[in-house]
Amino acid sequence: MLDLTGHRELQCVIHPFGTLTPLRFVVVCSFYRRRILLSYHSRHGSWETQGGRIEINESPEEAARRELYEESGATDAALIPVCDYCACDSEGSSNGCVYAAVIRKLGQLPNNEMSRVGAFDDLPDNLTYPHVTPALFGEAKRKLAEISER
Repeated sequence: MLDLTGHRELQCVIHPFGTLTPLRFVVVCSFYRRRILLSYHSRHGSWETQGGRIEINESPEEAARRELYEESGATDAALIPVCDYCACDSEGSSNGCVYAAVIRKLGQLPNNEMSRVGAFDDLPDNLTYPHVTPALFGEAKRKLAEISER
C-alpha cells in the first residue's frame, strides 16, 4: 500500500468496525460540550480530525488516545468504536478505523503540527479531507445516537 498524498481528492469506503486488516491509521471524531472539536493543521492550513498512524505494537485504541491528546490536548475522554474505512486516492489506498471521542476535559495543546483547536456546531468548509471528514463524522453521530437510544 502506498502513502496517501492527495488530501483534497481522498475518498473513503465505510466498513463495520473490526472488519478490515491491516489497519494503518486511526481517526478520532471528537465532540466537546456537544460541539464538533477539530484541530487546525498549520502546514495544511485547514481543519481536521485528530488521528494518524498506528505505531508498531500499539493497538488502534491506544493510537486513538495518543493522537487525541497530541492533537487536541484532551486529557479525559470516552472513546467509542465507530467503523473501519478504506481511504483511497490516485496514489493508493490504506485501511483505518474510526472512534468517536466524547471529551470531558481539555488541557493545553502539545507542541506539534496542530496550532489550535476549534469547536463547531457544523463542519467548516476548510477541511483537509473534504470528502472523508463529513462521511466519518456522519458515522460517528449515528453511533452516538444509537448508544443514547439504549
